[in-house]
Amino acid sequence: MRPRAWLGRLTLGQRLCAVFTLLLLAGVGGTLAVQLRLGEQREQELVQRLSAGLAAHIAGNGALMAHGDLDPRAVQALFGKLMDVNPSVEVYLLAPDGRIVGDAAPPGHLRRARVDLAPVRAFLAGRPLPIVGDDPRSAEARKVFSAAPLRIDGHDAGYVYVVLIGEDHDALAARGRPDHLLALTLLAVGLVLALVLTVGLVAVRSVTRPLDRLTAAVRGFAADGRADAASFDGALPAGSGDEIALLRQAFAQMAGRIGEQWRALAAQDEQRRELVANISHDLRTPLTSLHGFLETLLIKSDSLGEAERRRYLEVALAQSRKVGRLAQELFELARLEYGVVKPETEDFSLAELVHDVLQKFELAAQARRQRLRADIAPGLPVVTADLGLIERVLTNLLDNAIRHTPEGGDIEVQLWLAGGQVMVQISDSGPGIPAALRPGLFTRAAFAGQPRPASSNASGGLGLIIVRRILELHGSEIRLVSGGGGGAVFRFPLAARGC
Repeated sequence: MRPRAWLGRLTLGQRLCAVFTLLLLAGVGGTLAVQLRLGEQREQELVQRLSAGLAAHIAGNGALMAHGDLDPRAVQALFGKLMDVNPSVEVYLLAPDGRIVGDAAPPGHLRRARVDLAPVRAFLAGRPLPIVGDDPRSAEARKVFSAAPLRIDGHDAGYVYVVLIGEDHDALAARGRPDHLLALTLLAVGLVLALVLTVGLVAVRSVTRPLDRLTAAVRGFAADGRADAASFDGALPAGSGDEIALLRQAFAQMAGRIGEQWRALAAQDEQRRELVANISHDLRTPLTSLHGFLETLLIKSDSLGEAERRRYLEVALAQSRKVGRLAQELFELARLEYGVVKPETEDFSLAELVHDVLQKFELAAQARRQRLRADIAPGLPVVTADLGLIERVLTNLLDNAIRHTPEGGDIEVQLWLAGGQVMVQISDSGPGIPAALRPGLFTRAAFAGQPRPASSNASGGLGLIIVRRILELHGSEIRLVSGGGGGAVFRFPLAARGC
């Protein structure tokens, strides 16, 4: 199995533990290697510093020379005695070019004929210790040394070169290293590793436990979109301010928003179903009436008089108009709901628009002996809106007011400036809106599925829903306010230019 596929099967906590363990092992191994290396270098520095003057002492020994020149036998004898006294050192005589010209090594032990003089010069120049040089008895090894120039009659005769950790020392150290010391070291490292690993796993678990609780809380969303708040609150102690706590708070806020949106969608879906049912009810009534009168005309066409036949046709035509108006409103509402209609704003005088709309309803009001009035504050600024859509709003509201106001009643349109907005209020002296209809007044078809007011001959419709949607597109909102003398009072604001 590939490592990536294997890691993919682990949980976050298991992966964190695995990564922590690997990092800890690598860290301990690296630290141990560095410590061993530093210890070795420290030992080399101490040996080299303690024996730094050994080569100079040997170079000043007069026994090396005879008749003003080096005596090879004396050199070998002296080097042999020194190495017998201290078996850990090896003494060599180097020519000025680094060639080995004198030694006391057993036959066949030398692996180099020349020693690199760069470390020797660095040692003589007082560079920081330790400084390692070539080991004549190894083709690759480099060891700490002591060196001193050898002068005869004021002339450079070469160098005395002393390897401070020689071949015998290495062999003795290799044979004498106790196994129990290595075991003790490994045991100490293992104990430290186990302790740190235990603490690390506990720390990792303290991080992943709140995540596990948070995961359980997220999975605990109910079918209706509500989250278990207690699960979120228990994910971390109260007042905790770390990243997990912030994540929990973010999830709790998200859960709240999702719950609100879910409930809003459920409410909208319920309203949509209710709207369809109400529209079906309002369509069925005029269609049934229309069908009944047309069927009567067809069956009794020969026996009906002209006046009765005309009355039947007028009733059928009125019912047909109701069906047509409701179908048109439904089409208009669908275009508004699905974003087909986009407001094309412009600056215009709302007072002039109100006067124009009132003129369209003068004949209908006169036929019912109703009084239309406009109370417009002077000096109103122009508004910024879609003229056609606002005209539709005023038309729907005035049409409702005329149809719901009994004969001889009053209908008034008021305009005034408040807080940088032009306030529009349309009131009538009708029976008002029944309390049972007010909660869903702007979300369901008017009077659909509800008893009609006794004094109203209004049919159901979508006018107020269309008004609400148009004003929402303008960033406005319509409200039903309490009137002092009864009747229905609708109010909404429009943005005024320059205010």
